[in-house]
Amino acid sequence: MVTDGGGLPLAVEVTAGQVHDSMQATSVMDRIAIPQPVGRPRKRPQSLAGDKGYSYPRIRYWLRAHGIQAVIPQRSDQRARHRGRPLVFDKAAYRRRSIVEQCIGWLKECRRIATRFEKLAVHFLAMIQLAIIHRYLKLSFSDSA
Repeated sequence: MVTDGGGLPLAVEVTAGQVHDSMQATSVMDRIAIPQPVGRPRKRPQSLAGDKGYSYPRIRYWLRAHGIQAVIPQRSDQRARHRGRPLVFDKAAYRRRSIVEQCIGWLKECRRIATRFEKLAVHFLAMIQLAIIHRYLKLSFSDSA
């Protein structure tokens, strides 16, 4: 799942349980569209925050090629082997990654998704998309938000 800085889901992809999240990072990033006040949506965010599980050279290269700042800490085994200029890591921006975790936590509060009543991936993805639509509508039309 990719969210914006406010915790609104932008794109989601469903995979098998044994597939690591980092394997789908680039494909889910290609699916995002960041709404703008005027004009067409942006396709690229300014930065991407991820945990150490996303610290792979192919992800960092893809982000650099698309002009996206990587806010991903290096794994300890990579720090020992790293040569050249040290990687820049913005700790203040990384702390905002909790917004993504809170969005995933909200999604797990949806009982139908948390218990995974739908066994087919297509149906499960549809339920996730319905939950995201519900969240957008709730935030758009509530007085407290």
